[in-house]
Amino acid sequence: MRFVYAVAIFALLAGQAYAQTAPMQKYGDPDPEKSRTEIEAEKQAERAYQRSLSNVPNATGPVDPWGNVRSGDAQKAAAKPAPAKRSKPANPTN
Repeated sequence: MRFVYAVAIFALLAGQAYAQTAPMQKYGDPDPEKSRTEIEAEKQAERAYQRSLSNVPNATGPVDPWGNVRSGDAQKAAAKPAPAKRSKPANPTN
C-alpha cells in the first residue's frame, strides 16, 4: 500500500513541475509577433548599447597583455621587420 501512495505523490509532484515549464518554439515555427512595447524596448536597449560603446576609450598602439610574462628578448625578436620579398629573380636564366 505504501508503494501506491508513493507513486501517487510522485505523480502529483511531477504533474505540477511539468505544468510550470514554458512552451518552447519548435524548429521551423514562425517567430511570434512582437507588440509595440516590445519593439520599443528593443530599440531602447539597442540605443543604450550603442551609447555604452561610445563610452569605451579607443586603445592607442599595440597592446600586449602577456608582455609582463615574456622576457625582454622575445619582444626584441618580434619587433624585427620581415625582409621584403623580391618580385623578380636576381639572375634570370635564359
